[in-house]
Amino acid sequence: MIDQIQPVQLSDWIAAHATDGNTVVLDVREPWEIQTACVTPQGFELVKMVMHTVPARLNELDRNRPVACLCHHGARSMQVAAFLAQQGFAHVANIAGGIDAWSAQVDATVPRY
Repeated sequence: MIDQIQPVQLSDWIAAHATDGNTVVLDVREPWEIQTACVTPQGFELVKMVMHTVPARLNELDRNRPVACLCHHGARSMQVAAFLAQQGFAHVANIAGGIDAWSAQVDATVPRY
């Protein structure tokens, strides 16, 4: 099952999975998007992996660590989260609303685009 969490709920989701290891926030946006707006890691490891590269780079991710996927609005990250769940990742979430919602809910200094 893939959890749908709002950015403001991420810290609670991380806390709920603390015994499963350090959470990874997997940013699947394009490089130009990450240059435009990026989250600051706080209580999680930020991994940047463009969506279309995830299957080829899957071995860079630990299936046992919690992974919360992030994109612009939540559609691409949901597709990646579903893929990770199919590949046997134990704890997967989609950050609903993406970086746009992050700016609105968590950190207004993150530019919206």
